This record gives sequence, C-alpha cells and structure tokens, in this order.
Amino acid sequence: MINKNKMKIKKYFGTDGIRGRVGEKVINPEFILKLGWAVGRVLNEKFGEAKVLIGKDTRISGYLLESVLEAGLSSAGVNAWMLGPMPTPAVAYLTRTFRAQAGIEISASHNPYYDNGIKFFSSCGRKLSDDIEHAIEEKMHEPMKLVDASKLGKAKRIDDASGRYIEFCKSTVNVKNNLSGIKIVVDCANGATYHVAPAVLRELGATVIEIGVEPDGFNINDCCGSTAPELLSKSVLAERADLGIAFDGDGDRVIMVDHKGEVIDGDEIVFIIAKHGFSKGTLHGGVVGTVMSNLGLESSLGKLGIDFKRTKVGDRYVIEALHEKKWLLGGESSGHIAHLGFTTTGDGIISALQVLNAVDAKGVSLHELKSEMVKYPQVLINVNCKHPTSFNNNEKINKAVAKTAKVLGKHGRVLLRPSGTEPVIRVMVEGKDYDLITKVCEDLSDVVRKVVGG
Repeated sequence: MINKNKMKIKKYFGTDGIRGRVGEKVINPEFILKLGWAVGRVLNEKFGEAKVLIGKDTRISGYLLESVLEAGLSSAGVNAWMLGPMPTPAVAYLTRTFRAQAGIEISASHNPYYDNGIKFFSSCGRKLSDDIEHAIEEKMHEPMKLVDASKLGKAKRIDDASGRYIEFCKSTVNVKNNLSGIKIVVDCANGATYHVAPAVLRELGATVIEIGVEPDGFNINDCCGSTAPELLSKSVLAERADLGIAFDGDGDRVIMVDHKGEVIDGDEIVFIIAKHGFSKGTLHGGVVGTVMSNLGLESSLGKLGIDFKRTKVGDRYVIEALHEKKWLLGGESSGHIAHLGFTTTGDGIISALQVLNAVDAKGVSLHELKSEMVKYPQVLINVNCKHPTSFNNNEKINKAVAKTAKVLGKHGRVLLRPSGTEPVIRVMVEGKDYDLITKVCEDLSDVVRKVVGG
C-alpha cells in the first residue's frame, strides 16, 4: 500500500528538520511559537499527555528560540524539559531514557552562527515519521488556540543531562587499559560538545588538549571543528599528539586527524569501524554509504567480503536503509556516522570512541589503520543553475555522462546531483587517475553549464 503522506511535498520540513537564517522565513519568533504549539497539539492528540525534551547548541539565537518554543509547547498543554547546551545525539538518547514523547534540538549543525534550525526526534530517538511531520504542517494552518489555563504545560530544567550522556558514551567502549598514554587534541567547534567530549575522553584516561571550547554565541563552526580540520591538524602536530578529533556545531559529525596531521574523513572512519567490527563478529551485516561515498570505501569493504549499499545524500536516508537492511553501520564522507548497535542517530562522540576502540585493540596508530583503505581521487565542480533539477532527462547531458562513464570504466564513476542548499548542480567524477578525472569532470561541467547554466 502506498503511503500518501510520504508522497506529499513538505512545505517546512527538510531531510533534517527545519532550518534557515535567523529572522527570515521560518526561523523567527512568530513561526517558532506557532511551530511549538502545532507540535504540542499533534503530540497531545497522539499520546494524550506529552512531555518534550529541548536541547540546543551554542548559537546566540538559541536563547530566543528556546524560550518561544517552550511557550508554544506550553500553550498546547505540553510539558517542556530543558537540557541546555547539548549535542544532538544526546537529545536523541535522553528522549528515550526519560521516556519523553519527543525530543528537540535547536541547531543548524555545521552552519554559521546566523543560521539556526529545529531538529526533531520521536519517542524512540529516531527522526519523526513523514506522517507526524505532515500532521504538524497541517496544524500550522489552523488558528492558534491556547488550552485552558488549568492545562497549560510546565517547564523544568534537567541538571544532570550532560552527566547522563557522558556515562552513556563511556559505556559504549571496551578499552582494555583505558585510554591512558594516549594524547588527543579535541576540537569542539565552539559548539554543543564543548563540555561533554573532553570529559568523556578524560574520564576514559586520555590526556586531552582542548580547542574550540569557548563558545560566545558567534564563533560556532568559525574556522574550527569538522568543517575546518586544518586547525586540528596544526594543533596535533604542534602538541605532538597521537591523534585529533573534531566535531561539528551540534556533535553529530566527526572528522579525525592522525599523528602526521593527515585528515581522516567519514569514509575512512566508517571503514576502520567496519573492519574492526567484522574481525570481532559484531558488524552484523553490511555498511550503508551515500552516492558521495568514496569508491575506495566500497572497494576496500568488498575485498573483506562486506556488503555495501548507497543511498541519497543525507543521514536520514542512511539510517532508513540501515533499518531496511537490518544492518548496524552507515555514514557519510562528511563524518555523519550512525552505529545502530549503540544509538539511534549519527553521533560524533560514539563514532570517535569506536575508532579509539579499534586503535586500542589493534595496538597500532590511527595512521596505520586508515592506510588500509585506499581512497580514490575525487573532483567536484559546482555549476550555477537557477533550477538545479533541470538537468534530469536532458539528452545532451545524459550522452555526456555516458561518454564520461565509458572513459572511466569500472575503476571510476560519475555523479550529477542538485544541491539541496544552493542553486547549483554538483558534478563529481571519481577514479584512480587524478589527471584524467580532472579533465573529464571539467569537460562534463562545461556541457552542463552550456545546457542549463545560469
């Protein structure tokens, strides 16, 4: 049976909640107040009486949005439990442990401070279903009516939220001699992990050098964190550390650096975790990646006999595929990695700990572990286009893509996809020969530009 709601186009919800620039369109007090009310109405109709956990990252706008969101929920008769600054995966975990009907993270993830967003989790710590999101959007079109004063929701603050999450993170690893003797530089992007990640690593015995742990509301993701690993690389070399770990603003992504200062992306992290799990018999199935995952990951997993499946870009699709296949591990090159054996969503700290577990178990450096996967060179060119989906079914572009694929053969691939955030078409070519893929990517981009550029 076809789910009609899944086919309907959503007006506000994207693949990861609602996001935008503060003060514009949807990220403004009026909209967020109404959104809180709509969410509350839907939850109360579904559960009778609901409570919602609310966390946030460190953006200056978080104070404003937290207040109006709580007011909107209260006006619908829903209780709000405030967590304060907290990583997104922590909200997913705590929503389950507190048996809340939903969890909300106020964050725009890796975006600059002037953006913000609202991420939602269901009672089981997963992204909201399409049915619930459609129901919320339908409520947004109704007039906002307050419940009777006797039924208004209450708000309370959870003081031990970070401590609970720290203990959970520590419980996911089995480090024989703990992390004593390992020197780690941790870059928290001046974001939501600033008070959690260093504590987890220290309590496991590591010597920790902290950077990006002084949030001021404006410096989140600013030349630091997983989107700017150059700072981490320099710090690892300067401190002569064994490795480095960088998170994004809300802690659901992680990028690492080895002792040589070389960056280890999400594909390599997934490979390290998968190979270690495979050797221990705990992988339980294959691995899910996306259309952007490096061909080297697929090839290296194949040599081990590990199945690999690709999805569209977006952690939502990765996690959906994991549930469909009943597998545990998946991720994106950007460092958004989910291990369903431990948690329900992408979790930067949990992913980093699984890599450290492999380092400890193998007794070798992170550099040696990542060198076991050979990455293929990738060339990515963005072509400006007013209507990014306009290349679909275009005969000239299809012929150019087919020609490129023939030139690359079985040791390369080509991908065109519209950006979900910019008016561009992303042209990606991957293969063993860097000079070759650079030339064919430029040639293909020229064709795309002439046909649909603007």
